[in-house]
Amino acid sequence: MLQRNMWLHISQLPEPIRKGLLDGPLPGLKRPPASATSASQSAPPPRPSQPPDDGAVSTCHCQEATGSHMAKPAQQRLFSEPPISGTRMFSFRLVYIFSYNLFQFCGHTWILANTIARFLTFGEDALADTFYSVGFVMSLCQLFSILELFHIADGIEKARLLPRFVQVMEKNLLLILVIMMDEMQSKLVVCVQFFLWNILDLLRYPHELLCVIDASYIALLWLRYTLWIPLYVLSVINEGVTIYQALSYAEPTESTHSHLSFILMVYMPVLALGASVTVWQLLMERQHHLDKRNKKIRKE
Repeated sequence: MLQRNMWLHISQLPEPIRKGLLDGPLPGLKRPPASATSASQSAPPPRPSQPPDDGAVSTCHCQEATGSHMAKPAQQRLFSEPPISGTRMFSFRLVYIFSYNLFQFCGHTWILANTIARFLTFGEDALADTFYSVGFVMSLCQLFSILELFHIADGIEKARLLPRFVQVMEKNLLLILVIMMDEMQSKLVVCVQFFLWNILDLLRYPHELLCVIDASYIALLWLRYTLWIPLYVLSVINEGVTIYQALSYAEPTESTHSHLSFILMVYMPVLALGASVTVWQLLMERQHHLDKRNKKIRKE
């Protein structure tokens, strides 16, 4: 009787839902024969009878509870959507940020090793063609560093956006300036600038790699947020010297450098202001990370 009543209710549902209920593994429900179905549909409605006793009422409640319990898995299967797991997205973000930091670390390691090897082999003569030997890889690394702004904005990397924006923009603008002016590519300040940039990035990217896998060390933490700040100040000073030397080659009378001297003169105070704000932000970031590390050590 219970199965016949359930079949009557199911036969009145729409075709997709009825098909899902009949095809799904619903325990205890079997398709009744066609004769029973037609007989049940053609049978007259039952006559009103006397109210059942307590035993019949309890039996009815048990049957209703059993029917609702049997129909619940099918309803959940039909009307509930599968939960969206964040494991795949988390794995993709983890692999992506790890691969990016590894790429930057390998690129700057190659630049620094090439520069030192050439200097030890050729001496001071290697400084003249430093840009020609490592300029392409340096330009590629600095171009990809623009992605770090999107990493911070998207939440993949936890850092302050303003100091990173100033660092990325000043490097790329100075690199474009050096590429535009052939006279500056063989200068000593360019070699020194590349050396300082590589030291700064080799202090930062190993720490970022370890943070991705939750394996930070106190020595790298100190190098990243303490030694990094004075090296960044030296890098900004050398950038100012580079721009000052470039002013002598950016004459307004030249067709290719007609507006470059004005851009350089405006860029120098902007660089000083941006570097000051960046150092202030870096000091705050250093205090935050060191305090966080000290609290973690005290809890352990």
